[in-house]
Amino acid sequence: QLFKLGPSQSVCVSEGSEVNKEKNYSRGITIQFTTEEESRAFHCAYEQWKKDATVQGSSLPNGTVSAKSKFEDKIEASSAKMYFHYYGQLLHQQNMMQDYVRTGTYYAAVMENRADFFDRVVVDVGAGSGILSLFAAQAGAKHVYAVEASDMAEYARKLIAGNPLLSQKITVVKGKVEEVELPEKADILISEPMGTLLINERMLESYIIARDRFLVPNGKMFPSLGRIHMAPFSDEYLYIEIANKALFWQQQNYYGVNLTPLHGAAFQGYFSQPVVDAFDPRLLVALAVSHEINFKSSKEEDLYEIDIPLSFIASIGTRIHGLACWFDVLFDGSTVQRWLTTAPGAPTTHWYQLRCVLSQPIYVMPGQEITGRLHMVAHKAQSYTINLTVSAKMWGPGAEQGGILQTSSGRFDLKEPYYRMSQPQAYPMAQEQPPQQLLQTQVF
Repeated sequence: QLFKLGPSQSVCVSEGSEVNKEKNYSRGITIQFTTEEESRAFHCAYEQWKKDATVQGSSLPNGTVSAKSKFEDKIEASSAKMYFHYYGQLLHQQNMMQDYVRTGTYYAAVMENRADFFDRVVVDVGAGSGILSLFAAQAGAKHVYAVEASDMAEYARKLIAGNPLLSQKITVVKGKVEEVELPEKADILISEPMGTLLINERMLESYIIARDRFLVPNGKMFPSLGRIHMAPFSDEYLYIEIANKALFWQQQNYYGVNLTPLHGAAFQGYFSQPVVDAFDPRLLVALAVSHEINFKSSKEEDLYEIDIPLSFIASIGTRIHGLACWFDVLFDGSTVQRWLTTAPGAPTTHWYQLRCVLSQPIYVMPGQEITGRLHMVAHKAQSYTINLTVSAKMWGPGAEQGGILQTSSGRFDLKEPYYRMSQPQAYPMAQEQPPQQLLQTQVF
């Protein structure tokens, strides 16, 4: 129970376990708030929690209420189990480690900024195999806490123990960053929290929670900034490939059964899958825009829903088939700043790029304005639902009136992408801008 002692002071009392029926005791803590407003906010949040806990019926036989951790509250247990099982296997860690763009950029960012790591306490968030912890130790870290929730923690211990010159500086802590306790604060966090489209798997939220729990004020984060880049694209090959998948459901005599009633649903189902592959940057038909996420200042709640306005000017006349996306992150070292990019045309990473393909393309002319919205909402399967709207504004005479000529929209589940790893088609350069121009970005 929570009681107010004054405008900015409260006491929280909990009943203790009864050893026998004659003994009944409680324990409590006093809470001193910075302001009266902070006190009111805490009491409101507490009352809401009590209400929710009662509704959920989470009372135990002894009468106390079980409180889930923040991670368990927002993530489905089945999703978390699969997630930690996946990252608990060496073959998946190998897949990431063999992405030499990824691993090499992390190594360079750490070694080029030894001054940031030397004699510092480091926390490796979601350490996996422990490779980044070993990099930090190589750079002269005072001590590294490698926090890993999956069974990969045991492999990390073996790998670190097999490097005795570095192992004395590293402690592997098995558990979620939302739940573990560490003996000291960190001067610097290092992590590889990026998923497809930067935000998939929702590990960025854990990275921010680790910042709030473990990092000293003004401590460093590697990486410290992420950007999602977006541009409209035209790819007739891809559109036809997806549309043709639903042709199966156009059979009117499949072992004597008419499948056509399900064709529409199948068609929309295939177009609800974001496409993950490496594409030719010449497919982009406008300069990219970008959305920035500052890991040092963003709140965890900022990642629950991401709403990005879109505005482009078409560089050529063509059919727009959807929105292409990629990301990059910044290692803002004291000595060297280094970017890790997944851009089309750059060396391919295991993240590739992502494209949301619209079931109804729209037509544009050179110089025509393209507007829209990319709205991403987190869900409990550790991913996002993506809602995309793209519109072609009025072009030519009367354009100043700002009307919309065409609009197309789609809904996509980032959890269920279509991994298309075939080689990109060769595309002609005619009427198209050089790739380096198309990759310039402006920040919203």
